[in-house]
Amino acid sequence: MTMLEANRFSALVGEIYDAAVDPAQRGAALEQVAGFVGGSAVTILSRDAARLSLEIHQHYGTDSRFRELYRDRFVELDPLLDRHLDLAVERTVGVADVMPYSDFVATSFYREWVEPQGAVDLATVTLERSTARTTILQVMRSRSRGNVDDAMRERMRLIAPHIQRSRVMSKQIRARSHTVADLAEVLDRLSTAICLFDAEGRVVHANAACRKMLADGGLLAIVGDRIVARNTQADKIFRSMFDVAANSGIGPAERRRIEIMTSTDGQHYLAHAFPLTHERSLQRDGVATVLFLQKAAMAARLATEAISAAFRLTPSEIRVLTAIIEVGGVPDVAAKLGIAETTVKTHLGRLFEKTGAGRQADLVKIAAGFAAPFVQATGPDDAV
Repeated sequence: MTMLEANRFSALVGEIYDAAVDPAQRGAALEQVAGFVGGSAVTILSRDAARLSLEIHQHYGTDSRFRELYRDRFVELDPLLDRHLDLAVERTVGVADVMPYSDFVATSFYREWVEPQGAVDLATVTLERSTARTTILQVMRSRSRGNVDDAMRERMRLIAPHIQRSRVMSKQIRARSHTVADLAEVLDRLSTAICLFDAEGRVVHANAACRKMLADGGLLAIVGDRIVARNTQADKIFRSMFDVAANSGIGPAERRRIEIMTSTDGQHYLAHAFPLTHERSLQRDGVATVLFLQKAAMAARLATEAISAAFRLTPSEIRVLTAIIEVGGVPDVAAKLGIAETTVKTHLGRLFEKTGAGRQADLVKIAAGFAAPFVQATGPDDAV
């Protein structure tokens, strides 16, 4: 290989790996592969071990009509496809390696599929083989280039491992992207505001609850790519929490400390920040600190279905329990729900009997154990 060819090969390898990151570049990369090895069309396909199914992963230079013909009919007539079940990975074979070329020209595979595409020969190389399937790179040779030669075989052998590694990288990137997207969706379903910061205090990610809190602007607001507190008290606590999180030498008890921040309208929020990294270096945009913010409440997010199932509570009993948590005494509960105090006392007695509680304070404690960050706040409006 000349210096010019070596430089061309190096550039092609770079394009192949770039396509792992950006799928939109795959077609261009395969076109470059075709040019490098001396082919007119390139296809990456898989055949299962039982020879029952075929999957075409990527292609360049073949018309959709011929891809369908190959899948529906000519796959069984391809003299090279199943040869790779017994060949070493990365070994390239052409038609002349498995049968006399004159016999190949006489086949319907050649006359009805290869020749109509302006090709005279084809070569294949194994990219991957497992107990389940074999994946190959198939390259057609145009009439103008002549039959497959040793130079084409060698170039396909050289490029095959890079194509396969690029495929593995692409799968890993896609899997990670799906994982990140799934995790973001889960975080968006939480009522607790969660914000992720990099080592310099820039916002890397905020879940839906945090974005809403920032939009409301009563406690925190976002300026550029940073979060700022809206009053002196909140700002002092906000900064101190980040100082604690950034100090890798601080004790575990300090890292677990929960602070109370007050918004401009007097609402209290529980705030907790902790570091995700300690002594390892961070890349730019890497998450260094997590901040949790939750509006202070007795049991703001009561998992009513769970507590109902646990103690066999009726909808009316759940409404009374929720009202007790929110407003307290029997008269206040009766006024809130618009029912008689005697009705409240009746349901309260049933709540004591079913839960084993002896007083309202015990009911609140039991309910607190069923508070969840992923359910909506209970707000009963129906009459009991």
